[in-house]
Amino acid sequence: MAALDGKTALVTGAGRGIGRATALALAQAGARVIAVARTQADLDELAREGAGRIEPLAADVRDEAFLARIEAMEDLDILVNNAGGNRPKLMVDVDDETLDWMIDLNIRSVYRVARAAARAMGAGGVIVNMSSQMGHVGSPKRTVYCMTKHAVEGLTKAMAVELAPRGIRVVSVAPTFVVTPMTQDMFEDPEFKRFVYDMVPLGELPAPEDIAQSILFLVSPGARFVTGDSLRVDGGWTAR
Repeated sequence: MAALDGKTALVTGAGRGIGRATALALAQAGARVIAVARTQADLDELAREGAGRIEPLAADVRDEAFLARIEAMEDLDILVNNAGGNRPKLMVDVDDETLDWMIDLNIRSVYRVARAAARAMGAGGVIVNMSSQMGHVGSPKRTVYCMTKHAVEGLTKAMAVELAPRGIRVVSVAPTFVVTPMTQDMFEDPEFKRFVYDMVPLGELPAPEDIAQSILFLVSPGARFVTGDSLRVDGGWTAR
C-alpha cells in the first residue's frame, strides 16, 4: 500500500518546476492529485505522465470561482499552496505595480487558497505553504519577495496553532534557489550564479524533485507530529 492511497491532494502552480514535480511525486505515492495551473498545455502534459492519477484544472488561484470550488470539495486531504512569483529589483526601483502584483500573488492568494482549504478539510488534513529561504533571511533585490515569504512563514505558524484542535497540520517548505523556468534566466548572469553557489555550503542546487520529496515527507504519516514549522531545503544557506 502506497503512503498516500485514498488521499486527495490539490497542488497549485503545478504546470512547471516544483509544482509539477510535486504533483508527480504525490501521484506516485498513491494520491489522487488535482493539478492547478493557468496553462492548459502544461497541465495536459502533466496528466499524461500521471498514470491516471492527475486531474488537470486550468484556473487562476486569484479567481473567486476557483476558491469556491475548493471550499465545495468534500474529500480534500492535502493542499500544496505553491503558486507564486518574483520580480527581482533594487528597492529604490520597485514600482507600485510590481509591489501590488507580488503582494497579491504571494500573500493574498496564498492566504485565500489556504483559507478555502481549511474550510473544506477535516481531521488529518495537511496544508503545505510554499515559502523560501528568503522567508528566513534577506537578500539584495528581494525586498518585496522576502517580505512576502516572511508573511507566509507567519501565516503558517498562526494557522498551525489555530487549526491544530481540528486535527489539521500546517507546514511550510523553504527552498533555496532551484533552477526552474521561473529562475533559469537569472542564472545566465555569471555574477549572480557565482553569488548563489558561494552561499550554499553543499556547493550545488536542488532539483525540483528534491523539493517534491521534502513535501512528500511533510504530508506523509511519518510527519504526523510536525506542524507550525518550516523545512528549509537550502543546502545550508541559512545556517551561515
